[in-house]
Amino acid sequence: MIRVAETAKEKVAMLMREEGFDPSNDFVRVGVKSGGCSGLSYDLKFDHQLRDDDKLFEDNQVKILVDKKSLLYLLGTTLEYSGGLNGKGFVFNNPNAQRTCGCGESFSL
Repeated sequence: MIRVAETAKEKVAMLMREEGFDPSNDFVRVGVKSGGCSGLSYDLKFDHQLRDDDKLFEDNQVKILVDKKSLLYLLGTTLEYSGGLNGKGFVFNNPNAQRTCGCGESFSL
């Protein structure tokens, strides 16, 4: 399961509307790809379509799609949003990550 913090829920809905997506019908696609200073990096984007190899989660009224390849890396992750003075943006609180970089956008297992 992937969880969505309240702060992330509000920011996701706002950004989806700004980009022409409907938060009640469309999806947040979360994945993992090679790259970043720790070896793997998070990928987050909006999508209209559910694919055959997607796993669908819904938490805090946010529909999240994860492809099967990324699922093992992301189970138990909470999507958060930090908009303070650091201006970090979306933060992945991933219990599977053994090491993360300073920016919080990449990790390793």
